[in-house]
Amino acid sequence: MKQYPVQFINLKNGETIAYRQSGTKGDIIILVHGNMSSYVHFQVVMEQLENDYQVYALDLRGFGDSSFKNPLNSLHDFAEDVELFVNALDLDNFNILGWSTGGGIILEVAADLKRRVKKIFLLDSVGIKGYPMFKKDEKGKPILTQMISTKEEIAADPIQVLPILQAYESNNRAVLRMIWDSVIYNQNKPSEEDYELYLDAIFKQRNLVDVDYSLVHFNMTNDSNGVTDGSGRMDLITAPIVILHGVNDLVVPISFAEEMKSYFKDRATLIKFEGAGHSVITDNLDLFITTLKKHL
Repeated sequence: MKQYPVQFINLKNGETIAYRQSGTKGDIIILVHGNMSSYVHFQVVMEQLENDYQVYALDLRGFGDSSFKNPLNSLHDFAEDVELFVNALDLDNFNILGWSTGGGIILEVAADLKRRVKKIFLLDSVGIKGYPMFKKDEKGKPILTQMISTKEEIAADPIQVLPILQAYESNNRAVLRMIWDSVIYNQNKPSEEDYELYLDAIFKQRNLVDVDYSLVHFNMTNDSNGVTDGSGRMDLITAPIVILHGVNDLVVPISFAEEMKSYFKDRATLIKFEGAGHSVITDNLDLFITTLKKHL
């Protein structure tokens, strides 16, 4: 995996955003990562695109090499950082791609910046009504009639959150590797060298509970998601949307992508990747790049 130099930019809100950049010509593409990840995960994509596009991949607040001075309570908080980032670099008429949690963030960006966004790419994205979390029974199974919504409840979740917080605290790479192997790299795995770099980046996350809280409360529709009423902000988005989703995604099931398409209707195109899971980039990089270029 090619390594791109880390650059830093100070935002007007006091946060410092780390980013990597490739390419000097062509359309602009901004890459926004998801939970438990970093811009490091996008470097294989940057290398494939650098001859034809200007690519920017940033670490979100509380991830990787970026600062975490203020807590986050919504995906829109993350979006505001992205907006300050593009303003500071004077980027306009750009394409933007969000992976997983990053998908929800870029939808908020697109609702704010409207026609400055050329096209939206949602890669294995969180749903338009967020990502629900449920109380667990004595066997650790979700109780689907009991949703959790506070940061305290989320931090204490014995299955989805607490083990990760403990792994971060103890630098337990084996636990993180087990999680990624079982639910993210369930189709293909990266090279051992790249995997170690990804783990290094994952362990820099400091905002896990804030992210999970933001996902639970994310809802851009006009309907309730069981925790919060929708903001209706999906109606503010003017850019065309391309939904890219692995059929075998175990983190964000394909049904989330289908629901996204049903809400945006003709404003969105849904492309399903057979034989791919939550990390399409790892499962079939060539197909991903070919599909992305076709729709840029």
